Amino acid sequence: LSLAAQTIVVKDDVTLQPIEGVYLYSADTKINAYTDASGRASLKEVSAATKVIVSAVGYESRQLTLSEIAAGNYTILLTEARINLNEVVVSANRWEQNSREVPVRITAISAKEIALQNPQTAADLIGLSGEASIQKSQYGGGSPIIRGFAANRVVLVVDGVRMNNAIYRSGNLQNIISLDPQAVENAEIVFGPGSVVYGSDAIGGVMDFHTLRAKFTTAESPALFKGSTSVRYGTASKEKTAHVDFNIGLRKWAFVTSASFSDFGDLRMGSDGPEEFLRPEYAVRLNGKDTIVRNEDPLVQVPSGYQQINLMQKVRWKPSDHWELNYSLHYSATTDVPRYDRLIEYAGTDLRASEWYYGPQVWLMNNLRIQHQAASGLYDNARLILAHQRYEESRHDRRFGRDQLRHRYEEVNVISANLDLEKAIGDKHTLYYGTELLLNKVGSTAEEENIASGNIRPLSTRYPDGSTWNAAAAYLSWKSKLSDKLYLLAGVRYNYVTLESQFDTAFFPFPIIETKRSMGALNGSLGFTYLPDANWQFSLNGSTGFRAPNIDDVGKVFDSAPGTVIIANPDINPEYAYSGEIGITRRFGQSVSLEVTGYYTLLDDALVRRTYQLNGQDSIVYDGELSQVFAIQNSAQAWVWGIQAGLDVQLGGGLSLSSRFSYQQGKEQDDDNTAYVPLRHAAPWFGVTRLRYQRTRFQAEIYAEYSGALSFEELAPSEQIKPYLYAKDDQGRPYSPAWYTLNLKLNYQLLDWLQLNGGLENISDQRYRTYASGITAPGRNAVVAVRVRW
Repeated sequence: LSLAAQTIVVKDDVTLQPIEGVYLYSADTKINAYTDASGRASLKEVSAATKVIVSAVGYESRQLTLSEIAAGNYTILLTEARINLNEVVVSANRWEQNSREVPVRITAISAKEIALQNPQTAADLIGLSGEASIQKSQYGGGSPIIRGFAANRVVLVVDGVRMNNAIYRSGNLQNIISLDPQAVENAEIVFGPGSVVYGSDAIGGVMDFHTLRAKFTTAESPALFKGSTSVRYGTASKEKTAHVDFNIGLRKWAFVTSASFSDFGDLRMGSDGPEEFLRPEYAVRLNGKDTIVRNEDPLVQVPSGYQQINLMQKVRWKPSDHWELNYSLHYSATTDVPRYDRLIEYAGTDLRASEWYYGPQVWLMNNLRIQHQAASGLYDNARLILAHQRYEESRHDRRFGRDQLRHRYEEVNVISANLDLEKAIGDKHTLYYGTELLLNKVGSTAEEENIASGNIRPLSTRYPDGSTWNAAAAYLSWKSKLSDKLYLLAGVRYNYVTLESQFDTAFFPFPIIETKRSMGALNGSLGFTYLPDANWQFSLNGSTGFRAPNIDDVGKVFDSAPGTVIIANPDINPEYAYSGEIGITRRFGQSVSLEVTGYYTLLDDALVRRTYQLNGQDSIVYDGELSQVFAIQNSAQAWVWGIQAGLDVQLGGGLSLSSRFSYQQGKEQDDDNTAYVPLRHAAPWFGVTRLRYQRTRFQAEIYAEYSGALSFEELAPSEQIKPYLYAKDDQGRPYSPAWYTLNLKLNYQLLDWLQLNGGLENISDQRYRTYASGITAPGRNAVVAVRVRW
């Protein structure tokens, strides 16, 4: 018997969504096809008894006869493989590679995982990995800490474009929330220095986000139209989020549009935990006077709520089999975001600030990607990415009992160009090489407003207005298959950085008026992966990273804490990281996978805050307060070592268990460079353990997140002087308590087009703060979401 040519559809067995790129083949090679964006593949007329092997990355393979496929109405359901032996990653060299051939630790977060966990922000999305600690100064924030480094010592990448700009600071950042988690298709975290590929700042790691792709139609259909609409509600902050995305695909043109709106109210904390985290009172303005009022519910963090909108548009054109162009537009804007950690600080018996908020955080990116495939002498694949980004942020603060409201505004424009090329040399060698150009211009203005009289007067700016920070680089990586069991990956990069600032002496008597700096940085990496058999993987990697001083380091003037002021210091140089890691992965058949990675990083000539003098004075008056002078200086060494471990177990019957654990210790030299003290961003140990059950149309997961404690002695000196962020030990000193949460997530595909998602987070209503955070984490939070696909 034989069957006529048929179109087969391959879907995920839980979400019932089509799977693209599934390989269908037979032993006699009569069948050889891949599914398209609709999960469809056409099979020619063959015997009904022919066995078809169905294989896709991240899924368990199946072997079916054509008769069995016909009995299933030509639809094949694949089950996700919780133990993925051949995961494909792109962040190691900006091109697709098998993770088993890469000597650095990379964690991938899939679209399916994002759909189940339904994170509020992109920072929470990174936290899903269980391998990055997320610090939050306010509800509208999230600063990932990776291997003891954070802020401007880690890199954010969106669709191949780095988000880091000239004013990324060493303090905690919230820029990651500009990215819409609803528009993220998948994400990867590269651990350890990634400067060979990603340049300055890639010391702790790289977070690489890939947003929704525009998809073409199939040969059988003149047009592809698909999309989804979702709504979500969360009780902890009375969150309301709405999202829509849709794709229009033609044979050579494709378009995808995404839009999201979120409304977050004031966040409620848990009922069981340290009393120091309660919010018993807050400041309001009544009849022209600042007044402290009692909080009717001390569990509600007033004020902390905000709103956000995200828009994305992509256009994809494929004029031929060898050329492809992609244009994307990203836009994100928040309303004012209360800086909660500054609003809970006291000066004596009164709150220090009556108002402290970030103005709207606006991010706009235009991105043009041109890709060419050709077996030329110089490359097999070439990709040029041209981008423009505009960032807007502002800070607004007013002391309690005063009428002076200070406004400081920043705008950064960034133009970037990345050329990445890939060239296979025979069967065993591949070259990855390219160039990068970055042009940053910083605008900074300020004014002080008297809210009683309406008078406006000039104010010192945060940065020198009109400053520029530019970088040019070239890199080369080489992957070699030394034998059937041994792979090598090596790379080198040279960066050349220039910056220019003109200092305004109207407010501070800077000894110089202008600074022009240029500096170079050479770094490299060398790693080996040894695969003795299908069940073992050993990796060894050494790499260097660097961070070139930016405008925030060289030219910023601001108060890091009451009574201290950071001033400009142009005489600084790049800091360098030297890192080594060793990894072991052991798989026991298809049921158990255990992986352990150990690492050590030394940071030399570290850019750190140290006491300073301005024209011989160690204190100056800043914003009306006598403040001790500090500046960023190359005056310390720091080191961090740690262990990352992961366990995945297939228990059978649809049950699986996974766990991730991170332990790190970090030290840096003290102010006198005579002793080592705890490193500021070395978080306590933390992890997550998940028990998941899945069957056709249904997923359920119960999981625990947990973190260790840091005693007063284990806190960095810069954290010891912030008692308002921490609980008190039995001696009344600040410390970071241990914490845990129990959580439940459910996902049910009621119909092919209707998905229900729910969860109960922090079931036991714990009151806790993630390490170094200023806002307390959500208490018990019931989340309900509905998604409609068409």
